[in-house]
Amino acid sequence: MGEPRFATAPSSDDHWHRPAPPSPPPPPPHQPLSLVQPSQKKRHKTKVFRVFRSVFRSLPIITPVCKFPSLPMGIPDPHRTASGSRVTGTLFGYRKGRVSLSMQETPKCLPTLVVELAMQTNVLQKELSSGMVRIALECEKRPDKDKTKILDEPLWTMYCNGKKAGYGVKREASGEDLSVMEHLKPVSMGAGVLPGNSEVEGPDGELAYMRAHFERVVGSKDSETLYMLSPEGNTGPELSIFFVRI
Repeated sequence: MGEPRFATAPSSDDHWHRPAPPSPPPPPPHQPLSLVQPSQKKRHKTKVFRVFRSVFRSLPIITPVCKFPSLPMGIPDPHRTASGSRVTGTLFGYRKGRVSLSMQETPKCLPTLVVELAMQTNVLQKELSSGMVRIALECEKRPDKDKTKILDEPLWTMYCNGKKAGYGVKREASGEDLSVMEHLKPVSMGAGVLPGNSEVEGPDGELAYMRAHFERVVGSKDSETLYMLSPEGNTGPELSIFFVRI
């Protein structure tokens, strides 16, 4: 019989001679952001206009035709005057995910507001196909000494066409939010889809969006409204978003 053979453990030197495992591919480069800060000049003009309007409305001979409703089911008179400023609003989200609202001074600016709404994107699309959507975001009034602006509130109770839908949450713009705004920078208004993260969302990974001009009307420190402006008169869907403290 021959001598038994024993397997020898590899020495530490053998590891140096083994081929190194292939390195993972580098991540795809992110599209550089070119969005700019909102114009301070326009903000100043808007503030002066608001002060003038509040003083003008305080005159005894002027009586407002209609005040902003305290209940979500109340709807202001649609025959309003164009006394607000115009902003760019974008509703976007994965079809089976929650829709978000982004407000920008122009499509080239960074968002001044991002709110995650208590509604799935595909549900909002169905509501818009009916022709009229009223979204009310309510929160409690603050003490008079509290200077928090209504659009700086962190949480709102949300109603859609008079029905409670959950809560709207303000958040800082994420990297994905900014990427969406960057891709949509050439778009002033319109609707469509963008490629999303299919590894997370699966076959429904497309991100749907709708962008339009909105008339932003400040009723008081406790109420602001966004009215979507249709480029073709009243042929498109009607969307109004109310921010109100009650």
